[in-house]
Amino acid sequence: MNYIIIGNGIAGIQAAETIRQMDSESGITMIGDETFSPYCRPMISLVLEGAIPPEKLAIRGEDFYEKLHIEPVLGNRVTNIDVADRQVIIDHRPKGGRKTCFSFDKLLIASGADARPIKAEGLNLKNIFYMRGRSDVLEMMETLAKAKSALVLGGGLVGFKAAYGMMKRGLEVTMLIKSGYPLSMQVDEPAGNLILKELVRHGLNVRVGAEVSSFEGDRHVTGAHLSDGSVIRCDMVVIGKGVLPSLSVVPRDRIKVDLGIMVDEHLETTSPGIYAAGDVAEYVDIARKTPWVNAIWPEAVNQGKLAGMNMAGRSVAYKGSLSRNVIRIFDMDVMTCGLVHPQDDSDHQVISEINPRKNLYRKLVFKNDTLVGMVMVNQIDQGGLFAALIQSETPIRIPKEAMLSPVFNYKQLL
Repeated sequence: MNYIIIGNGIAGIQAAETIRQMDSESGITMIGDETFSPYCRPMISLVLEGAIPPEKLAIRGEDFYEKLHIEPVLGNRVTNIDVADRQVIIDHRPKGGRKTCFSFDKLLIASGADARPIKAEGLNLKNIFYMRGRSDVLEMMETLAKAKSALVLGGGLVGFKAAYGMMKRGLEVTMLIKSGYPLSMQVDEPAGNLILKELVRHGLNVRVGAEVSSFEGDRHVTGAHLSDGSVIRCDMVVIGKGVLPSLSVVPRDRIKVDLGIMVDEHLETTSPGIYAAGDVAEYVDIARKTPWVNAIWPEAVNQGKLAGMNMAGRSVAYKGSLSRNVIRIFDMDVMTCGLVHPQDDSDHQVISEINPRKNLYRKLVFKNDTLVGMVMVNQIDQGGLFAALIQSETPIRIPKEAMLSPVFNYKQLL
């Protein structure tokens, strides 16, 4: 058997390790566009803020490939997948080389996600960055010493982590958010307003309801023109507008694609023997009951393991993904899970409680007698319990308002 894994992120790593545990003889080739050994992508913001050095990002040793008898093909991006001839192709000809073809019996596409691009004039100016990988942060750090002010586009998790890191480095930072409040994809408006106040309280300049139309500068960016007609001066820009599944090499006439690559309960695509896992894969969301891409680390870990098992011949079903995030925003803890923005219909019941003075908020979303979503701002100790209830789809037989109490515990459900 000859296995090929596209991507050497956490989904690909977990798949490779799982395959090797079950199959000690077959060949495994991992193809990745980065040249680094496997590292923890969510921790790159800690490098930006100076909390850890870049070498601390590693999650496997430099001998990882050698120990597992894996052939690494790093620093290369796959340009084509030939489903009919069972080949993965890297075309070096634009750089003066030739095409390299790798034959496979089983293929895993774990290519991850790419930063969501924006449309604005002047994007070719220097010191405009996306913060997606280790190399992005290393380039940003070279600019930090010369910069005094920065503009962050996007109020999501990546945008906040970039803003926080640059503030820790002493820069004056402005965050530009198109929506009315930060983390609009993760939280609702009451929680978002609490977060907004916390950001402003700690000195972050936040502009809502506007976006960039163009950048100005000679060679390096010096300012941004906004949709409301104003101009923000800045020495560097970080674009953190979310991610999109990396699908450029997927032959859509042979492999079904929606937002991500559609997979079945065994993480297999519509083309037999070809699997997908991680940020590129789309399967049923447990809370939403609809196909969804949950581009988060824990799901990539789980999907990588299960894909590896199924590729190696052990049939294991995947229940589905579940969105969840825990983040500390200065002195504020925020946790979300499942369906945060339910549709306005009779199937969903929402109960919530807010204390703006103490920065406390709790929201629970139910569908019939099942908890399907939650938002918590501060006092998040029970968040793990709520996430487990959503994951297990446990029926709730007690008065739902009792679950808003800070002293609620699992025993009350028994």
